[in-house]
Amino acid sequence: MPTDACPALVRRLADYREVVEIGVGRRPEVARALAERGVSVTVTDVHDPREFGVALPEAVRFVRDDVVAASESSDPHPCYRAAAYYALNCPPELHRPIRTLARRHGADFLFTTLGGDQPAIPVDRETLPGETLFVARDGP
Repeated sequence: MPTDACPALVRRLADYREVVEIGVGRRPEVARALAERGVSVTVTDVHDPREFGVALPEAVRFVRDDVVAASESSDPHPCYRAAAYYALNCPPELHRPIRTLARRHGADFLFTTLGGDQPAIPVDRETLPGETLFVARDGP
C-alpha cells in the first residue's frame, strides 16, 4: 500500500466505532492509526503478527482466525460483530467469504487489492490518494 494512502484510509474508516481488519499480516499501521483516533479495532489473521516480530499496539486486539472458515461457520468468533470490516491488499479469493461474513453481521466491507487484481464481488469504487478503495455492495 502506498504510504500516502494510509492517512486517507484512516480518515475514511475513522467514521466507524468498531472495525475488524481481516488479514493484518505484518502491517498494522492502519489499525494503529485507527486505534489512536478512538476506533475499537480488532485485527485477524491465520498467523499472529507478533510471531514475525511485529508489535501490535495495546489498544488493538488480535484474534487468530481464518475468515474462510468463519464465513462457513454457524458460530464464527464474536470479534466479527463490528460495524465494518476492512482488508488491505485483499486477494480475490477472500472477497466473497468476507462479504458473506459481513452481510451476516450487517457490517460494511471495504478493501484494497494488489496491483492488477480486480474485485470478485460487486463494488463501488472510491478514489483515495494513491489507492482505490472498494466498497462491497449487494449483488451475487
